[in-house]
Amino acid sequence: MKGIVNGKRVLAVGLILASAGCASVQTTQSGAVGVERKQFISNLVSEAELNQAAAQNYAQVLSQARQQKALDTDAAQTQRVKAIAQRLIGQVGAFRADAPAWNWEVHVINADEVNAWCMPGGKIAVYSGLLKRIAPSDAELAAVIGHEIAHALREHSREQVSQKMATSLGLTVLSALTGVQAVNDLGGTLSEVMFELPNSRTHESEADLIGVELAARAGYDPRAAVTLWQKMGSLEQSRAQPEFLSTHPASSTRIADLQAISERVMPLYQQAAKP
Repeated sequence: MKGIVNGKRVLAVGLILASAGCASVQTTQSGAVGVERKQFISNLVSEAELNQAAAQNYAQVLSQARQQKALDTDAAQTQRVKAIAQRLIGQVGAFRADAPAWNWEVHVINADEVNAWCMPGGKIAVYSGLLKRIAPSDAELAAVIGHEIAHALREHSREQVSQKMATSLGLTVLSALTGVQAVNDLGGTLSEVMFELPNSRTHESEADLIGVELAARAGYDPRAAVTLWQKMGSLEQSRAQPEFLSTHPASSTRIADLQAISERVMPLYQQAAKP
C-alpha cells in the first residue's frame, strides 16, 4: 500500500511539472547591476496574452478615472510625469531589446493614494497622492517610475501568475491521484497580482537594481532612490500607511542596499549628465 501511495506521489509531481509547462528563462539582460536570476515562467501564460489582459485592465482604470474627472487633470503635473517616464523608457533597451517598441502609456490619476505602477507591456500610472504627500524631486520620481518599469521588464506579474497556476494545478492533480480534497483555484487575476499581493523580496530587489540603473542612464542622480525610500519610511510609521507600501515594503536593509547600488551606477549617471 505504501509503495502505491509513493508511486502516486511521484506521478503527481511529474504531472504537475508537465501541466504547468514551466520553463527557465532570463527575461532581461543583466545590466551593469548584474541581475542574473533565471525565472520559471509557465508556457500556459504567454507574454502576449498577459499584455492583452493588462491593456484591457488599463483601459478600464483610465475609463473609470475619466468618468470621475480624475485623469490627467493637472496639465503641468502630467507633463512632468510623462517627461520623466519618457527619459527612463529611452533606456529600457539596455535590459530588453524588444521593450523600446512596447506600446508605452503614461497617465496621472488624481487620487489621494500614494501609489504608482507599471502593468505588463508598459502601462504606467502615477497617483497624485504620491506627488503631493511625498513631494518627490524629479530624480526621486524617476526612482519610483524606474522601479515600476523594472517590474514590467522582468515580467514579475507573469512570473507570479505562473507560480499561482502551478500551485493550483498541483492541488488539482494531487486531489485526483490521492483522493484528498483540494481547492481547484487557478490562482487570481492580473489585478490581484498587481494590486493586492505583496511583491517578493527577490522581485523588489531586482526592481530596485534595474530601476536605479535606468534612472542613472537617464541622467537622474541614482542616490535619490535612497532619499525616496527614507521619505516612504517616514510615511510607513504614520497611521495612514501608503498603498504603495502594501506591495513595496520599505526597510532599513533596503535603504542600505540602495545606497550600495547607487554608488555602483554613479559612473553611468556621471556619463549621462555630461553636457
